[in-house]
Amino acid sequence: MAGSHIAIPTVLKVGKGTLKNLGSYIKSGGMEHAVIYFGNGLIDMFGTEVMQSLQDAGVHVTEYRELDSTKIEDIIDLAFAIEPKAQVIVGIGGGKVIDVAKYAAYLKKLPFISVPTSASSDGFSSASASLIVNGRRTSVPARLAYGIVVDTDIIKSAPEKFLYSGIGDLVSKITALYDWVYEDKCGYTTLNDFAMMIAKKAVNSFVRTPFQSIQDDLFLKELVDSLAMSGIANEIAGSSAPTSGSEHLISHALDKILEQPQLHGIQVGIATYLMSRVQDHRYQRVNTVFAETGFWDYVATLDLKREDFKEAIDLAPSIKPFRHTYLHEEKYRELAKQILWEDEVLKKVFGC
Repeated sequence: MAGSHIAIPTVLKVGKGTLKNLGSYIKSGGMEHAVIYFGNGLIDMFGTEVMQSLQDAGVHVTEYRELDSTKIEDIIDLAFAIEPKAQVIVGIGGGKVIDVAKYAAYLKKLPFISVPTSASSDGFSSASASLIVNGRRTSVPARLAYGIVVDTDIIKSAPEKFLYSGIGDLVSKITALYDWVYEDKCGYTTLNDFAMMIAKKAVNSFVRTPFQSIQDDLFLKELVDSLAMSGIANEIAGSSAPTSGSEHLISHALDKILEQPQLHGIQVGIATYLMSRVQDHRYQRVNTVFAETGFWDYVATLDLKREDFKEAIDLAPSIKPFRHTYLHEEKYRELAKQILWEDEVLKKVFGC
């Protein structure tokens, strides 16, 4: 019987000052011609350091630009204008530019190096991209990173809301895994035990990390490492089920409902607490992490509306009709809406 083959990143560098070694990481893979995409405004911040690093390593830059659009038609045009001699695409920035770079790499069948400047979600390590398709944010297949390079000094300098988003996205694995087990029990899917183990280890390692501040080096490294492991769990499972359940469906529904959605991990985090109450599973742990990190304090400043979440709960099953999470059953949707109004923690989140 044949064994299974999974792709994993060849390069994983997480620590202080890793950006200055980017050129050597590229060169170590035998690649000498690179396309570099930066997020909006980031060339001024990191451009000199990146270009010096590549020059020192003897890596030629065939294209070097800032990107802002995540419209799928713009990325298709961008990808097919890449010079034939290009051997690797590097995305440096937040979720937008990383999604663009990994999708362009997917179209061109080139390796992709992910250099996130914030730890706002597990997107930097996943094989899917969130792009604008027909005017709406949509998840599409993309390239799993050949390399992940995370400079924790840069992560630390990003606004704290991005860290809160990353915390929300990581803690969501608690409810996502419970949904996956439920889906298996109901006969809609088959669990992959290895993917389950990786995702569980990722979230459990993180929630048990001691910290004085979310800016602590150990806390940041644990957050980034665990988000990276989440992407690997999806690759092993061949789907996003280990890391994306009912809580993500609520967030995706909010993306469709709201003119200006919150950061992905912020929406997901709130929905994670809600769904952990619905599932009656580890909600005390979820609440403790959000209280101790300051996630709840930040969320309380956002002027969120319960009605939006109520609408998102009803819309959630239609986002992925082929799944069978708790929210795919009416009794649990009704329970979620009841908890939305009655739960004491959520009363503080929504300001009443």
